[in-house]
Amino acid sequence: MKEWVIDDEDLSLERKSLLPGTGFFVPDDIADRRKDQEIEERATGADVLVVADPDADGLACVAIVREVFGEGALIPASPHELADGIERAAEYGEPGSTVFVCDLAPDHPATIADPLNDLVDHAGAVSWFDHHQWTDDAMAAVEDAGVRLVVGDSDEECTADVAVRALEADVPDYLVELAEVTRDHDLWLQEDERSDDLADYAYWVDPEEYVDVIQEHGVDLPEDVEAFLAERRVEKEALIERAVARADVHKVNGWTVGVTYGRCSQNEVAEALKEQGTDAAVIVKPAGSASIRGSEGFERAHEVARQVDGGGHPRAAGCKPHIYEDMLDYAHHWTTQGATAKRVILDAFERLDREE
Repeated sequence: MKEWVIDDEDLSLERKSLLPGTGFFVPDDIADRRKDQEIEERATGADVLVVADPDADGLACVAIVREVFGEGALIPASPHELADGIERAAEYGEPGSTVFVCDLAPDHPATIADPLNDLVDHAGAVSWFDHHQWTDDAMAAVEDAGVRLVVGDSDEECTADVAVRALEADVPDYLVELAEVTRDHDLWLQEDERSDDLADYAYWVDPEEYVDVIQEHGVDLPEDVEAFLAERRVEKEALIERAVARADVHKVNGWTVGVTYGRCSQNEVAEALKEQGTDAAVIVKPAGSASIRGSEGFERAHEVARQVDGGGHPRAAGCKPHIYEDMLDYAHHWTTQGATAKRVILDAFERLDREE
């Protein structure tokens, strides 16, 4: 297959909004080898490692750990890669190392049991900081493995807040401020305009670049970064507009749910649908995952997500339904704008006990 077939740089915005990015088409084994090589170079010989979601909240934790300990090799791991991230920490970190897992929650504790036990046996100390909604089983599984677990109130703290207080160290004021501004976006408070800059910058650049910049500049990003963000946001806004325009509204189990499809920034799309009167929003992505956003009228997004292989917060959760068996399923997903994924997620809304 020619590279131009999967390269989306020359696609129209409409087509780009309907298809996944180039990275989706790279086979997992190739992507994993590349990631293993990168992580091995960073983590080999490291005495402090951080397994973190590479968004603004997770990367703020990396910056805080590095400030306190003087080092902290990053092992990036999305929620769907949690077991892999833990395995890599055990494989590449030094025996007796200090390991932190940040901004991640196990949707299915059994999937991380063996890797976590191996990590605890290998490391000197393992701490886990998070602010998502945890089940009792998940908390028991992590703590029984010998991990120090600190989970903050998802309505009050982001994981960076948890790290600031849980490390029990003299965290510099600029990183305390970083945690506060990160919380503004992560909890969707929208009271500090700088928080959107942090979230977008973390999403668009390499994680190490993001950590380097915020350690040097804090929350007040330099002019060249601001110019970069302004340029990228032209396309971002156009993709948001397309996702909002193709949304449908459904009445499900007494709630009004806006459902849409596309490559876009899910928080802004969800906010636009909320302004149109929805209680919840479902944004299905071309890569197969979906974001579920709630509101004051619906604070059970994590319960919906757990039914379709995901988890998260009462008002913000994510999932990737196990409905894709081969490329034909993905072709159907793209050409129907996520019809099957939309249906199984709406069915999950229907299964909720309305009395709760």
